[in-house]
Amino acid sequence: MSESWIVGINPVEGALSNDAERVREVLVENGQRNARVHELAERAKSLKIPVHHRPREQLDRVAGEARHQGIVALYQAPPMAGENDLPGLLEKAGNDALVLVLDGVTDPHNLGACLRSAAAANVTAVIVPKDRAVGLTPVVRRASAGGADRVPLIAATNLARALRTLKDAGVWITGLAGDTEQSIYDIDLKGPVALVLGSEGEGMRRLTRETCDFAAKIPMPGTMESLNVSVATGIVLFEALRQRSR
Repeated sequence: MSESWIVGINPVEGALSNDAERVREVLVENGQRNARVHELAERAKSLKIPVHHRPREQLDRVAGEARHQGIVALYQAPPMAGENDLPGLLEKAGNDALVLVLDGVTDPHNLGACLRSAAAANVTAVIVPKDRAVGLTPVVRRASAGGADRVPLIAATNLARALRTLKDAGVWITGLAGDTEQSIYDIDLKGPVALVLGSEGEGMRRLTRETCDFAAKIPMPGTMESLNVSVATGIVLFEALRQRSR
């Protein structure tokens, strides 16, 4: 296990609400007047978590490039889930399994935003390649607005093997690709489904795409050729939810 700093109001709130036993201490900026910051500090105290008031410069150092909003928390992160955890998660979700696969998303803001959408959509798991993803950095947690604590994130040593595990469990896999004619709105996304998105520049890798059962695109009548991966993630996840609610 490793320790890292959770930065900002929503990420700290998410950690205190969902995983408080792993929060080791909370730092609050001296002179902080934000009511939510004070509320979180009082909640931490009620949970017997040490709360310290520190100069802004100290919070700036631990937050790095992330905006801390006057509060940070030291968090003892559990090991990321692995491929061996995937069958159990799929079995628990049953016919409602909805998996998000991100093949090559390395920007921490994009990964955080994708995790936020995944948590909002009650995704079963998010799968990323172990060697081609940014990991749960403070910036990712900040961008996820607490979503990083609400959805299992699986770092797959072999992404193609993880996709085959999905297929063996009866999950149908649809990859998003801009060079196909099939619309995502014409794909049946009910039942156990995985949605695969690649990096903004290169899209899905060849082996990843070949493992998918279907390829589809988000129709765009405008002049833009592609969408930010986090925007595309939100669109396809909530299209799946829309179909499932009918």
